[in-house]
Amino acid sequence: MKRSTVSLGLLICLSLLIAHSHASAQLAPTRKAPRGEPLEKYDNPPAPPRKIETSPRMISQFGVFTSYQANVDANGNNIIGDAANECTISVDPTDGNKMTIGWRQFNDVTSNFRQGGWGNTTDGGVHWTFPGVLQDNVFRSDPVTQSDEIGNFFYLSLQSNVNQSFFCDDLWRSTNGGQSWVERSPDQGAGGGDKQWLTIDKTGGPGHGFQYQADDGINCDNNFFVEFQRSTDGGVTWQSPIEIPQEPVYGTLDVDTNGNVFVGGEGNTFYCVRSSNAQIGGQTPTFDQVTPVNLGGDLGGGGINGVGLTGMLFLAVDRSGGSTNNNVWLA
Repeated sequence: MKRSTVSLGLLICLSLLIAHSHASAQLAPTRKAPRGEPLEKYDNPPAPPRKIETSPRMISQFGVFTSYQANVDANGNNIIGDAANECTISVDPTDGNKMTIGWRQFNDVTSNFRQGGWGNTTDGGVHWTFPGVLQDNVFRSDPVTQSDEIGNFFYLSLQSNVNQSFFCDDLWRSTNGGQSWVERSPDQGAGGGDKQWLTIDKTGGPGHGFQYQADDGINCDNNFFVEFQRSTDGGVTWQSPIEIPQEPVYGTLDVDTNGNVFVGGEGNTFYCVRSSNAQIGGQTPTFDQVTPVNLGGDLGGGGINGVGLTGMLFLAVDRSGGSTNNNVWLA
């Protein structure tokens, strides 16, 4: 009798859950992450000006962890009716209290027009300043932030406009802890393309300060292959793109202590691709090692993120100097 009661209770709960799911808004269907098609679209004009109202910022406690809202106004309050997503955070290695976050800024939740927003903190993330966007009413997406070993922050931003069917990047730098940014490359002058990622060589080798990026092939040069680019002058100019073997997309890059560059992503399986000579400024980068990695499954799209990816492949190199130094990790 007791077991039957439990089963009946479980059945009732499941019935309620099923009924609730049918009554709720349906998620978009999931699918394998697409290749060879743009995932960004300039589909809305800039949101019109509106009256700005505020509420107290969000502070969330979970066990020993405290989360502090970053996209707040000048007085530290939440801005009602705006939104931010796709955030990437970087920390000043010379002062861990200084951090900056780049995000896609939506001035109004009724508009899909996004801009390059950012925030910075000087007290370890307890209080944030949101100065605004890189350029007012300029369509931007896929923000990527990085820091170098002396505490300069960099912001790689995807840019397009209503008359373009392609996307190019430009690179910005902050030398004051993320308080303000100066464009290093001209608008769309950093080459690149959709779903780009950035890393910086912080070693003491010949590639010190070199910047590397990869994108998914939907790019401003219409090459239509997954490409790799290098800047040897701090992001001001970028060399012509190079095709990455096995075309790994939707992933990230990192540099080991010997200056080798690793790119991770998904082709017909997951791959970790290495360039040993990208750190040699006078040579055209080549890829001397291509390693398939069985992570299981596929990268996907749809579902809770109906028009975009539901995940990426992240690659990181262990530079701890210990027994696992230069191990490469993929997740």
